[in-house]
Amino acid sequence: MKTGTTYLVRYASRRLQPLLVALAALLLLTGAARPLWADTTVGVITVGSTKDWGYNEAQAVAGKSLKQIPGVKVVVQDNVPETIAVTQTMQSMINFDNAKVIFATSYGYFPFVCKLAPKYPKVLFVHCGGDYIPGKTPKNVATYFGDVDEVEYLSGIVAGYSSKSGKLGFIAAKPIPQVLRDINAFTLGARSVNPKATCTVVFTGDWFQPVKEAQAVNSLADQGIDVVTMHVDSPKQIILTAKSRGIYVCGYHFDGAALYPKGFLTGSAWNWAPIYKELVTDAMTGKTYPHSIMEGFRDGVVKLDPFGPAVSPAAKAAALAVKKEFMAGKFQIFKGPLYSNGGKLVIPAGVVYHDAAPTLDGMNYLVKGVIGKISWN
Repeated sequence: MKTGTTYLVRYASRRLQPLLVALAALLLLTGAARPLWADTTVGVITVGSTKDWGYNEAQAVAGKSLKQIPGVKVVVQDNVPETIAVTQTMQSMINFDNAKVIFATSYGYFPFVCKLAPKYPKVLFVHCGGDYIPGKTPKNVATYFGDVDEVEYLSGIVAGYSSKSGKLGFIAAKPIPQVLRDINAFTLGARSVNPKATCTVVFTGDWFQPVKEAQAVNSLADQGIDVVTMHVDSPKQIILTAKSRGIYVCGYHFDGAALYPKGFLTGSAWNWAPIYKELVTDAMTGKTYPHSIMEGFRDGVVKLDPFGPAVSPAAKAAALAVKKEFMAGKFQIFKGPLYSNGGKLVIPAGVVYHDAAPTLDGMNYLVKGVIGKISWN
């Protein structure tokens, strides 16, 4: 756990980042800062379709926002698997498109990014979700991600209020720490308003498995689960299957309300644009860029989707009350005593972890109330 001083310094820097991004963009627009590169090509690589109503579309939207910066050209390549194919795509962007900044946005791209980066020291490689380690990770690599726990907790509150059975479902790709944090935060939010609520988790084994995702929704619905959510790249199939079964859904990555207006409760949606703009403007002006960015709800990097018509006034009030505490920095999700679903004490009484605590980045458990085991399928 971070010391109070360390946390306050990091918290202050996170509060100032939006202002710094805006200032850098203003300097570029006014000519007050002379760019190192008059023209810059930025490559954005996604593992799935940029029309997936999910993770990849959110990244592509952020990439398109860079076109607001004078002199910036954006090249997007989607459906690139987490194999040597991403290395080939990055090389093509560098050698043929003259890309000077590349956003490799899928979790499994990181080893390929770290291997290629030393061969192109003048290119900035940016990865989503990787763990930057000073002295080990190449110096021309930057990583970014967002603390979505708080919004997942709010979604859990809404789900807990909306469920008649008290049975919730969570469909996830892989049991990596970021995903486990989401499952646990959602479950804790639901149980804060309904202590008897349970959340059954299904791991599909990969980020985009529409057939398995649909099967999971049907299986959960057959078990009496009446609210589902997810952490997969494209929530579209899950939302549409939930619609066909007449159960509620909380979204992830991207606002999916248009797919299921009556049954979409709320959800968490990414706003990666400020991070994209910060790193690109830093690179263009020769400014020292941050190697590791972790931002969240209070930074505007993640937001709560609007409430759907099925959300009760009581659910809205409860969620908004906790949201107010989150925004004021007065509420923390992960605090002791907290037990895993196997009965192990994972956070002792009196211990409180802020959302930026490094300990949470190594989460390897499911909390009490989650039905299921960590499985890679």
